[in-house]
Amino acid sequence: MNGSVYALLVTVVWLVSSIVPTVAAPSVSTWYTPVRVSLSAMPAERSGGYTPAITAGQRSLVQTIASAVIATGDYHTCALTTTGGVKCWGDNFSGQLGDGTTTKRVTPVDVSGLTSGVSAIAAGDSHTCALTTTGGVKCWGNNSSGQLGDGTTTDSSTPVDVSGLTSGVSAIAAGGFHTCALTTTGGVKCWGRNVFGQLGDGTAPTNSSTPVDASGLTSGVSAIAAGFFHTCALTTTGGVKCWGDNNLGQLGDGTTTKRVTPVDVSGLTSGVSAIAAGGFHTCALTTTGGVKCWGNNFFGQLGNGLGVTERTTPVDVVWLGLQLYLPLVSR
Repeated sequence: MNGSVYALLVTVVWLVSSIVPTVAAPSVSTWYTPVRVSLSAMPAERSGGYTPAITAGQRSLVQTIASAVIATGDYHTCALTTTGGVKCWGDNFSGQLGDGTTTKRVTPVDVSGLTSGVSAIAAGDSHTCALTTTGGVKCWGNNSSGQLGDGTTTDSSTPVDVSGLTSGVSAIAAGGFHTCALTTTGGVKCWGRNVFGQLGDGTAPTNSSTPVDASGLTSGVSAIAAGFFHTCALTTTGGVKCWGDNNLGQLGDGTTTKRVTPVDVSGLTSGVSAIAAGGFHTCALTTTGGVKCWGNNFFGQLGNGLGVTERTTPVDVVWLGLQLYLPLVSR
């Protein structure tokens, strides 16, 4: 490969890496979190027989780290420190920084009571949640739809326990105004706004201020991801199911009909290793290293190179012959 072509490929990978939010597997889904995407391998015919250096286990570990370190909401940011503490900064109108005030912060401040003992974080529009090392979930900030999960609709500027989830949780995901948790038994529970059925319990448009089971997903799930008004799950068999708002095809079932319970993503009942949800689109990383996306494409976020028309079923992302092995992201 000559130098100019190599430089072009590196530039493309860098550009992709700078516009993506993180994957939801296997730990936590956060939005709009820029991560550096590394090129682990090229096809043998293009790279002189180079063999991928990143194993499946290592890839899973990288996904966990990239997802858990930082989380970004609409106007605030949070970070998980190496000592298990949480710091946040930015807009604090609803108490989403968790420091006991509603004062905006232009530098990081400690989240009250969470200077240690946290393993992952997730941020919604204006609320934030943390997964503790003991498997519990705490949330703070905007609670207008019950997205803090404490049985009320009262905002909180300090962390509150999510009802019934003080243990037994392995991952969390925050949507715009709803939150979901993956239990250690492989089940999915969600709470908060349910206007479009994003809680998956079939009761839309009724909100819930405490966790409810996503229909048919009390076990068999390995990862979760939340968009603004939709939610998706990766099953242990490598399939993808989504539910909630579908006006732009973000559920991937071939329609634009909202779904109040989980439905299969067309063509992805197996063969997927990770998922990510943007505001109104969704992407999946296949076990062969390919990427498929569906939903809103107004800004070309599906990456299929065929215009800006939304897609109601998964389309292949054009990678110029490269395979990406780290978490995907996009809005």
